[in-house]
Amino acid sequence: MKKEKIIEKFSTHDQDTGSPEVQVAILTGKIVHLTDHLKTHLKDHHSRRGLLMMVSKRKKLLEYLRKKDEKRYLELVAKLDLRK
Repeated sequence: MKKEKIIEKFSTHDQDTGSPEVQVAILTGKIVHLTDHLKTHLKDHHSRRGLLMMVSKRKKLLEYLRKKDEKRYLELVAKLDLRK
C-alpha cells in the first residue's frame, strides 16, 4: 500500500514504475524504514549490509539522473528533501 502511494506521487506517467524518480523514492522509503529498524536492533549486521547496498544503488541512480537531466534531479531532491 505504501509503495503504491510512492509510485503514484513520483511517477512521470500513468503506468510508470521504473523511472529513476520512482526507484529513488521507493529506495528512500526502504532506507528510512531499515534505518529505524537498525536503531533498535544494533547487531543485525545482515540488514545493515542490505542498507548499505540500497544507499549505494540510490546514489548511483541519483548520479545517473543528475547527468541525464539536471532539472528532474533537482526536482526530485527537493521533493524528497535529501539535502540533510
